[in-house]
Amino acid sequence: MRWIWIDKFLEFKSGESAVSLKNVTLAEEHLHDHFPGFPIMPECLMIEAMAQTAGILVGEARKFQEKVILAKVKKAVFYHYVCPGDTITLHAQIESIAPEAASTNGEIMRGDQRIAQISLMFSHIDNNLAGKQFPEENFVFTDMFNSLLTGFVEQDTPPEQST
Repeated sequence: MRWIWIDKFLEFKSGESAVSLKNVTLAEEHLHDHFPGFPIMPECLMIEAMAQTAGILVGEARKFQEKVILAKVKKAVFYHYVCPGDTITLHAQIESIAPEAASTNGEIMRGDQRIAQISLMFSHIDNNLAGKQFPEENFVFTDMFNSLLTGFVEQDTPPEQST
């Protein structure tokens, strides 16, 4: 099962920055166990939401030619809890990008309140230095992830015209 931890993109500047949105609701099963009686969004899932936001930004910058995976959490500092009913925005910026890897900085906001600062490193596993072989198919950027970019990134083929 693939879990998508962002609901949509609000802004997307190819090769530069992206802002995504996540609505946190009690309909999310994990909130019932973390913590019973005081449900909060786990910090590890906020890191994953940032990794998805920044990872899509990095992948799109190189036209999804590489399989981009999270390689390292350089920094993750959390200032506040995120509870059901909250809407958070994830702001990601590319710090550097190379054929083998990319580095991003980001912050999570609830309105004007900073919730977290997160810096991540991504590996382009097709261009890794270990020489390992990976499947040809892009198992990272599935149609589910690509659908989040609808309306922000030009498609290679125009949508079918209705007659």
